[in-house]
Amino acid sequence: MIVTTTESVNPEQKILGLVTATVVMSKSLVGDLSANVKNWTVGGELKVYAQMIDEALERANHKLRDKALRMGGDAIVGYKVCSTQVSEGAAEVIVYGTVVKAPSEIPGANPMSSSS
Repeated sequence: MIVTTTESVNPEQKILGLVTATVVMSKSLVGDLSANVKNWTVGGELKVYAQMIDEALERANHKLRDKALRMGGDAIVGYKVCSTQVSEGAAEVIVYGTVVKAPSEIPGANPMSSSS
């Protein structure tokens, strides 16, 4: 499936509608505490939180593609990502875009052509 930040794949595409996916994840108390200790002492990348956001984004993208396929789409255009902190040690990742049905001659338009 094509997922792009551009507003169009092909002028002949049929717009099927908006698709969204949200994932909220948190770290364990131990993971949160170790990240805070690193932040307070040496600084640098907080890998525990970076991994949490990466996993949340991967899950949200998977949900987004599944919803788009159920809507009959071949592509998602206007793809956007938002992230917020919902509480201490927890983050929300929201992904959204417009589901379109692309003409079959566009390379990659077949949703079965990609394993992602």
